[in-house]
Amino acid sequence: QVQLEESGGSLVQPGGSLRLSCAASGSIFSFYTMAWYRQAPGKQRELVAIIGSGGTTRYSDSVKGRFTISRDNGKNTLYLQMNNLKPEDTAVYYCQLTQNAYAYWGQGTQVTVSS
Repeated sequence: QVQLEESGGSLVQPGGSLRLSCAASGSIFSFYTMAWYRQAPGKQRELVAIIGSGGTTRYSDSVKGRFTISRDNGKNTLYLQMNNLKPEDTAVYYCQLTQNAYAYWGQGTQVTVSS
């Protein structure tokens, strides 16, 4: 079993920055993929960014150039640096860890971008 706990969500003004963290604990193996998803009110959950165990990354077009995903394997922690935030980035952000084809989810952290 794996537990994920997100933190760092907040209210921020347009153009501002936030850094989300996701701490993983439990039965974590050597090779696993981690990702950030988000879900805005009335919309489906969407992939924001993903990072493989070797550090390969992929981003959705809507955040490319503004967000950076990274991981610290020694601390089993995932990060999402979000810059130049826009109102349309407002959503609950979820952390996901996938190993052995099974996906674990965190409870989510709220990010609100508003003036």
